[in-house]
Amino acid sequence: MKPTLFILAAGMGSRYGGLKQLDGLGPGGETIMDYSVYDAIHSGFGKIVFVIRHSFEKEFREKIISKYQDKISVEVVFQELDYLPEGFTLNTEREKPWGTNHALLMGKDVIKEPFGIINADDFYGRESFQILAGMLKTMSGKEREYCMVGYLLGNTLSDSGTVARGVCEIDRENYLTKVVERTQIERIDGVPCYKDENGTWIKLTDTTPVSMNMWGFTPDYFALSEGCFVDFLKANKDNLKAEFLIPTVINDLVEKEEIKVKLINTPSIWFGVTYAKDRPEVVHRIEGLVEDGKYPPKLF
Repeated sequence: MKPTLFILAAGMGSRYGGLKQLDGLGPGGETIMDYSVYDAIHSGFGKIVFVIRHSFEKEFREKIISKYQDKISVEVVFQELDYLPEGFTLNTEREKPWGTNHALLMGKDVIKEPFGIINADDFYGRESFQILAGMLKTMSGKEREYCMVGYLLGNTLSDSGTVARGVCEIDRENYLTKVVERTQIERIDGVPCYKDENGTWIKLTDTTPVSMNMWGFTPDYFALSEGCFVDFLKANKDNLKAEFLIPTVINDLVEKEEIKVKLINTPSIWFGVTYAKDRPEVVHRIEGLVEDGKYPPKLF
């Protein structure tokens, strides 16, 4: 059975100033998602699942899904604030989405095979999809043994402002021992640093492994993280901005020794559109990849 690629496309794009998932950046008006789907098809994935919001479903189906639904099986699921476990109700003052692991839970009814998960607005590179697909094909039938494609921090920073990254620590066999979501990382005097809980800037290195939300799971992760979501909601019932993030859930489960996560390094260089002013550089990079023959001028 071929693995599935689950694409997180329900984000608000608040720092970008719009729905960056739908922004045409390639020479034929391609979105970053289009390149991810193209790479996934050529790396052996058999199905694409998108998680979006109802508010832009019509536009998403017209602009995105219509292009390749005859190239690969496609399904759509939805993330909304009030999609909560039984017994919980939404605080009407909450505006912020619940985060990436909540979005992931929306796929539980349509994904029954090993699956990879990515952000819609990140350009991961062909090699990363090949690595992930290869790992997923070895994971069928297993439980609580997952993987993550890791990037070097220096290859993932934006010149336009701070970024959020899951900063990783690994053991000698490349299994995660810790992953902490750092929401403010940027270069200061040329050195990558993150701001900690006390507002202090802590130095990192360009070779620090980080998560770009490119994970590999088996379906048992849905039930496992559902339980974590119940605990999260109980602990954060008065916190209107708390987010249920994949790296945080993974870190908690790793620390409890309930799961193992193998980090596989990729030679790919990440790029993406966190901010609107990142856009010209992304367009330029894609043009370069097309000129080098890595991608055709028109993908689909």
